This record gives sequence, C-alpha cells and structure tokens, in this order.
Amino acid sequence: MFSKMSCDRPICPKPTVGDSMSGRDFLSAQIELRQKEREVEQLRKRFQEKKQYLVYLRQRMEELQKTTKEAREQHFKLEMFFKDEETEADREMAEKEMKEALEKEAEIQRLKEECVLLKKRKQEVQLQTLKYSHYKDFMERVLKLTKFDDVDALTGYFESLLHIRDQLYERETHVQEQMEQQKKRLQILKDQHNQLWLHKNNQLSQLQTELEKARSEVLIWEEQWNQIQETAAKKTLDLGKIKMATLNLYETTVGEVGGEGVHINDTETQLEQIKVFILDHTDIVKQYQTYLQREAKENKQKPTQNI
Repeated sequence: MFSKMSCDRPICPKPTVGDSMSGRDFLSAQIELRQKEREVEQLRKRFQEKKQYLVYLRQRMEELQKTTKEAREQHFKLEMFFKDEETEADREMAEKEMKEALEKEAEIQRLKEECVLLKKRKQEVQLQTLKYSHYKDFMERVLKLTKFDDVDALTGYFESLLHIRDQLYERETHVQEQMEQQKKRLQILKDQHNQLWLHKNNQLSQLQTELEKARSEVLIWEEQWNQIQETAAKKTLDLGKIKMATLNLYETTVGEVGGEGVHINDTETQLEQIKVFILDHTDIVKQYQTYLQREAKENKQKPTQNI
C-alpha cells in the first residue's frame, strides 16, 4: 500500500494529535473533515445563489418602489386632472401593485433572515473545519509517504477499508446470531433427548420388573413341568411294566404274539383276549364245580340204597 521511502527523504514529524488518538478516530476525523469541507462548499454555493437572488430582489424592489412612486404621482396627477373622478380600474391596479410590493418586501425579509442563518451555519462549519484542519495537514504529510496522488484518493481508500470492516463486522454479527440460534436448537434437542432418555429408563424399569416377575413364573412353571415329567416318566415306567405283564400273561394264557396273531404292542387286544380266556375258564370251572357237586351228591345216595 505504501511506497518505500528513499534514504534522503526527511521523515515527517509525528503530529501531536496522533499521539493521543487511535487510527480509527483519526480516520473518522479525516472523513468528517472531508464531509465538512464539502458541506462548506455547498453552503458557499448556496450563499452565493441566495446573495444573487437577494440582489435581484433588491433591484426588483427598487423598480417596484420606483413604479409605485410613479404610479402615485400619476395617480395624483389623475386626481388633479379628473378632480376626484377616480376610476375603479386605476384603483385596483394601484392596490395590486401595492400588494406585490408588500409581498416582495416580505420575501426580501425572509431571504434576509435565511441569509443570516446561512451565515451563522457557515461560521459554525468554518469553525469545525478549522478544528479538523490539523488532521488535513497530517493527511497531507502522510500522503507523501504513500502511492496515492491526493488526499481524496487516500481518504477514499480508508473509507473503503472501513466499509469492508463494517461488512465483515455485520457478517460476523450474522454468524454469531446463527450460532446463538443453533445453540438454542441444540439445547432444545438436548432437553428432548433427556426427556426421552428418562421416559425410556422408566419403561426399562417397568420391563425389568415384568421380566423378574416372568422369570419367577418361569421357575414355578419349570418346577411344575419337572414334576409333570417325573410323573409322566413314572407312569410310563408303570405302563411299560403293565404292558410286559400283560404280554407275559397273554403268552401264558392265549398263545404267541406276532405273525398273524395279535401285535406285540396291541395291549388292549391282548387284554380283551385275556378277559375272554378268563371268562371261558371261569365258566369251565363253574361247570366242573357243578359236576363235582353232582358226583358228590350221587355218591352219598348210593350207600343208602345198598342198605
């Protein structure tokens, strides 16, 4: 940004105001100085315009006064000529000219007051310009150390830097606001997560309680199942013994199993045939007992007949 200084170039002395102010204050003062200078220039132009207009109004006022005076003289002559025979048109013309003259006087008075205000404003701006004039001198000395051609270019460069700094500050502020919003959203998500975590913990506690209850019931049902299995095994063993006893009894009473006969595992049929066998033999035993009783009775009757 700055050009290198030659060895024989004298170093500009530091301004006294620069020792007690920051770079930003200096730039702000320089920018304000340039604005005040522009404002003074505008006020000077406006003052010249108002001054020229005031001169014009004064000339116009003099012309109107002269015209009014001539009109009055003419009116006096007419009055003398017509002997108080004044016409309505002449009277209206005179009143109109008098009204215009009064309006011009009021306009001149207003412009005088405005001119006084402009002079006062000009003095204030000149005082402010004088107040910041040492900044201008300092900028002119600084200008010699830079590559810029005039103070306006250097000031414009500083203004562009300040504008860029303000844009960066606004961007940083916007980023900070977005970060704050993201933090708030993150906090909301954390709160929701904590609430969900507590809810799930409560559900987990309930499920653990139900699990413990179910495990207790499982132990009870396992114990009952073991008892059922033991009872079933015992009954199965008893059933096997019964089937073996039935099979042995069937083989002893009826005959062999297998082949065209009864199947070895058909216990019910075996029992039916054993039942039939027992009933048949019971009938045989009863018949035999009847026969024996009859024989015994006959044997008792024979000795009696022999006697």
